[in-house]
Amino acid sequence: MPADWLFGLAGGLLIGLAGAVFLLGNGRIMGASGILGGVIDGSGKANITERLVFLAGVFLLPILLQPMSGGVDTHVSSNLAILIAAGLCVGVGTRLANGCTSGHGVCGISRFSLRGIVATAFYILAGGLTVGLFRHVLGVV
Repeated sequence: MPADWLFGLAGGLLIGLAGAVFLLGNGRIMGASGILGGVIDGSGKANITERLVFLAGVFLLPILLQPMSGGVDTHVSSNLAILIAAGLCVGVGTRLANGCTSGHGVCGISRFSLRGIVATAFYILAGGLTVGLFRHVLGVV
């Protein structure tokens, strides 16, 4: 579809808006891995309702908007083992970096945080190298 870039633009604007609303409303950075991590490890008990509502929106909104998109080909691998390994690597990476793309990339860069900028540069570099290695060197799809 020629207008696929519009979905990317709209998604980026919504993520940026969500980050701004979260920061202005709560005084905290919208880091999705930290929000989810606080639910999983129990450290977010003080604001568990807020965390669960945020996570529900992250998971339910794409399902609700699916009929409007007409289906988008994401080019995600159908190999379940690769998807699980990738998910675990992302989870470990977010713990090592003390944050994820929403915290460092969206919120950190917009606040001119040196830590966010450096973390974003490294995870983009690591992602590019991983794709290059697995797709083009090892031939794993």
